[in-house]
Order: sequence, then C-alpha cells, then structure tokens
Amino acid sequence: MARIFSYRSIKLAAVAAVMALPAFPVRAQVICGGHDYLVARLAEAFEEKRLGYGVAGEVAIFEVFVSASGTWTILMTDVKGQSCILAAGDGWEDTLATAVGQPGG
Repeated sequence: MARIFSYRSIKLAAVAAVMALPAFPVRAQVICGGHDYLVARLAEAFEEKRLGYGVAGEVAIFEVFVSASGTWTILMTDVKGQSCILAAGDGWEDTLATAVGQPGG
C-alpha cells in the first residue's frame, strides 16, 4: 500500500509541476540546426553516439545520444530536416528493458 501511495504522490507532483510550467518564464534555450551539424558537435564536444531512435508518427524522429562518461542528449528532427536538442544531462545508465509492473519497470 505504501508503494502505491508513493507512486500516486510522485504522479500528482509531476502533473502539478507540468501545470505550473506555463506560469514561469522559459530560461533554457532550445538549440536547433542541421541534423549533421548537431550530431557532429555532440560527437566532438561530448563524445556522444546514437544509442537509439524512435519515430513519432509522420511528424518527427527522436534520437538519444549517449557517451561512455554518462552524458546524454535527446535530439528531435522534424519532417523538414530541422533538428533541435530537447534535453541533455549526465548520469545516463543503461538498463535492461522490463515490462511495467515487473521489478525495475
């Protein structure tokens, strides 16, 4: 029961945070440019390589780039070929894929 309660609390906090976002001015700048240029910069500056990608319908491709040191970047490319870095950080850890409801999932 405590586990269910904590998941609900986290879910509610996440929803509240997303709802509050429009109230705050955006401070981070999204970086956009040509796909090849951004991928080359990620390789040069952070030694990041593409780990995988996913297609969002006919709208965009999302790619995840990761380095051996744990830095990571999510890159979105639209149908016109414009790419934007949507998120980046460090502390990436590879995990085995697990189904929701399974230990670790």
